[in-house]
Amino acid sequence: MSIRFEQVSKSFGTKHVLKQVSFKVERGEILFILGRSGMGKSVTLKHIIGLLKPDSGSVFIDDQNVSQLDDLQLAKVRQKCGMVFQHPALLDSLTVFENIAFGLRTAQYIQLIGHPLSEDDIRRRVCEKLADVNLKTEILDCLPSDLSYGMQKRVSLARTLAPEPEYLLFDEPTTGLDPITTNAINDLIHDLSRKLQVTSLVVSHDMACALKIADRILVLDQGKILAHADRSTLKLSQEPLIQDFLAETLALIPPPELDVASIGATAP
Repeated sequence: MSIRFEQVSKSFGTKHVLKQVSFKVERGEILFILGRSGMGKSVTLKHIIGLLKPDSGSVFIDDQNVSQLDDLQLAKVRQKCGMVFQHPALLDSLTVFENIAFGLRTAQYIQLIGHPLSEDDIRRRVCEKLADVNLKTEILDCLPSDLSYGMQKRVSLARTLAPEPEYLLFDEPTTGLDPITTNAINDLIHDLSRKLQVTSLVVSHDMACALKIADRILVLDQGKILAHADRSTLKLSQEPLIQDFLAETLALIPPPELDVASIGATAP
């Protein structure tokens, strides 16, 4: 089971966003898609769930060509994919419980599993997914406005996890978060991918995050793949853009504190 792009090209007017892009994401892998703004990262995710169709080439999920599926077949493929958007996009008038349970009550999900879940099963699933994102059941009756932005992001992730997708697609998941919360969300992506044995694609511009948790990193620029490699191999790349990303990442790492006492002890 995998996601596969074969010679995918996509243009919007005269702008060529993807140019014969080919890559494969193996089952259980965490792939980061990096690049500057407007270089086709989010467009790539939208092709996976059929929101966009390639001008040429093919996108496969589990050997099904997404662009050739009818509406019913596409709906089944989309049920395999959980999309985590840049912003929480929670329904303001619904409680945390109702937001997380929302996808479990849709006609598409009921059709997929063949029967509606009981209210007890829905509550059990909601509480389970809330625990998966390290939140407590005390917030179930809260409205989104009662929560911090970071907690809203976690509730959004729990909502995505509730229908138990096989693939998680993250579109800039740490946008607008402080460094501490960013690290927490990245750790959560890593831990959930391993615990739930799902395949994760993370669109980002943050090389530091990619170097921390990615199995492989794909770098897009000007519609083409500059690199598709593991972390160690990527660090050896001589591509100027990748070198710039790496240099920026290193510049953000504070130098180790000097041990003044130790220096004084060894001085002549």
